[in-house]
Amino acid sequence: MPDLSVINFLGIVSALFVAELTDKDSLLLISVSTKVRARTAFFAGATAFIITTTIIVSLGSLLILVVPVEVVRNVGGLIMIGYGVWEARGLVGEGEVKVEESRIAKARSAWRIFAALVLALAVLDLAGDATEVLTIVLVSQYSNLIFVFTGVCTGLLAATAVETSLGSRLGTLFTPRRLRIGSAAVFVVLGLSIVFLGYS
Repeated sequence: MPDLSVINFLGIVSALFVAELTDKDSLLLISVSTKVRARTAFFAGATAFIITTTIIVSLGSLLILVVPVEVVRNVGGLIMIGYGVWEARGLVGEGEVKVEESRIAKARSAWRIFAALVLALAVLDLAGDATEVLTIVLVSQYSNLIFVFTGVCTGLLAATAVETSLGSRLGTLFTPRRLRIGSAAVFVVLGLSIVFLGYS
């Protein structure tokens, strides 16, 4: 019989991987990775996601101290469903992505590009992102914050590796319309599974 902690860990990794591939951050990473070195885009994405995951896991751990876990889970699931429906109506954050892209394009040195991309991804991630809601739900699901943090970061970094290494090819596969439809489906399914199955 497989170890449940391994299965749970792989579940966290998979959920975040799929959610990130269909999130607005992926548009920025795919676009930027066609214009700068893939490793610069990857390390900027990795840095931004480690920072934002640290913040969100910390906030989630504080939230479950004052709000019952069941409420956090159910409200998180409903937010995911709402986000999916909203996403189906139009790509969430597409305008923000274009603004951040133009800022990054103005940077000239590799360090400035790196810093601009880290900042842009962190802002996009923290300014209303469904993967952040999913992370808070996972914090409410599991009592081990390091376990959640590691699983979330692994999923995000795996998605970042795919987005940056296959940038131009993914750019043709993940058109804004396909990304919108895929994102809506992923977030509605995740939200429904959280609300009705109690599992993310």
